[in-house]
Amino acid sequence: MSDKKVRVRFAPSPTGGLHLGGVRTVLYNYLFAKKHGGDFILRIEDTDQTRFVPGAEEYIFECLKWAGLEPDESARHGGNYGPYRQSERKELYRNYADQLVAEGHAYYAFDTPEELEQMRKQYKTDENPAPQYDQKIRMQMRNSLTLDGDTVHELMHSDTPYVIRIKMPENETVSFNDMIRGEVSFNTSVVDDKVLLKADGMPTYHLAVVVDDHLMEISHAFRGEEWLPSAPVHVLLWKYLFGEDKMPQWAHFPLILGPHGKLSKRDGAKYGFPVFAMNWKDPKSGELTEGFKEKGFLPEAFINLLAVLGWNDGTEQELFSIEEMIDKFSMDRVHSAGAKFDYEKAKWFNQEWIKKLDGSVLLPQVREILVAKGVDVADDALLGRVIELVKDRSTLLSDFYEQASYFFATPQVIDLAAIQPKWNEAKTLFFQEVIRNYQLAGIWEAHELENNFKEIAAANQLKPGEVMLPLRIMLVGGKFGPGVFDIAQIIGKDETIKRIENTLKQLSTGN
Repeated sequence: MSDKKVRVRFAPSPTGGLHLGGVRTVLYNYLFAKKHGGDFILRIEDTDQTRFVPGAEEYIFECLKWAGLEPDESARHGGNYGPYRQSERKELYRNYADQLVAEGHAYYAFDTPEELEQMRKQYKTDENPAPQYDQKIRMQMRNSLTLDGDTVHELMHSDTPYVIRIKMPENETVSFNDMIRGEVSFNTSVVDDKVLLKADGMPTYHLAVVVDDHLMEISHAFRGEEWLPSAPVHVLLWKYLFGEDKMPQWAHFPLILGPHGKLSKRDGAKYGFPVFAMNWKDPKSGELTEGFKEKGFLPEAFINLLAVLGWNDGTEQELFSIEEMIDKFSMDRVHSAGAKFDYEKAKWFNQEWIKKLDGSVLLPQVREILVAKGVDVADDALLGRVIELVKDRSTLLSDFYEQASYFFATPQVIDLAAIQPKWNEAKTLFFQEVIRNYQLAGIWEAHELENNFKEIAAANQLKPGEVMLPLRIMLVGGKFGPGVFDIAQIIGKDETIKRIENTLKQLSTGN
């Protein structure tokens, strides 16, 4: 680590849902910044206006807020290095692009879309099925390298559309040190002349990311490994514009893998698990993609499972609070190989975090789920007791509806099919006696209720196991839930008796 203050950034494009790979990139940036007393910046990369999606920027902020990974600086949070949207920084980039042209590192290109398409057809071969605008082809195209000065001047001053492209050097090696992968080298001959400034005056990502990282004093640039092929362009731009010694330290994170390679949005739709942090509804198609939040994941579990998808602290520990992650995180423990996403393991993390958190922490979220399903929850103290009783049985927050709703509302459906095969007159008489006993009970406490129940069973020559399951089904509707007498204690005498009577009535009529 140098003496330079740690400043890291996440720079998403507002084009759709926030993929869990993007949230992991945020998380690693955030952990690194907090570990080293630095700043985490969110910068919106909206230079491609054709891909801009209304609502996507707000959605990104809401996702990070839910995950507890809010930036120190952003268009929403402010800061001393704004604007934090690239579209609002448009005027900054032109001078840098012109400087590159003046120094021979870039050039003006006037090729029309039709001419570019013709080039791809003309130079297509079996060995080169997708020709690029590179050092082999640029001298056959219409640009300031092939046209005389007067023609270039005339085109530029007659409103002819043009772009500025980097002039990649021939057969040079570009190297940099990656904090995860060590020294990485590229030969410039295999990299095309990327567009730096588009015809509308907006920069492409390649120019904007370098200029903005410089002006925002970014010390470390962390991103997914899909950006590795672009790294030589960015290294050269740093060299040409600001000097390589000013360049941030790089790290390229491994991919998150799905069943068939890189985890994609389609994997989620195909295999039935979320890939976005929160629900995303495409404003054009209306297509809704489910998020981890709406699926019933806790933010604590979500960031925990993402942290260990590509990093570990060198121990067997799997559950980490955000404070523990900040304390233990180091870039040298981030893997270079891809990590496979396992939805069953993700659910395990969520279940463990539900067990781990105090009921008071879970209460607002559980109340919201119950109320949304039409369950009237007026007593928070009661809800807190219920959560503590059933949380070990809940994998997702949505499970609390099934596990907790019967404490607040009489079950609408009773699983009679689970009772009827072994039901007989003796059991009917037994439960009628239980009702009479419970009506007279002076103490309504789980232990006392259980003792009475077992005494009556013994007097009727019934084993407790024969009648315990029917009692559970009478009270909750099915074969699930915590201790049945704990349930009876919480729902109270009147409700317990009412539910037993209701089920006996259905069993007698066969309904």
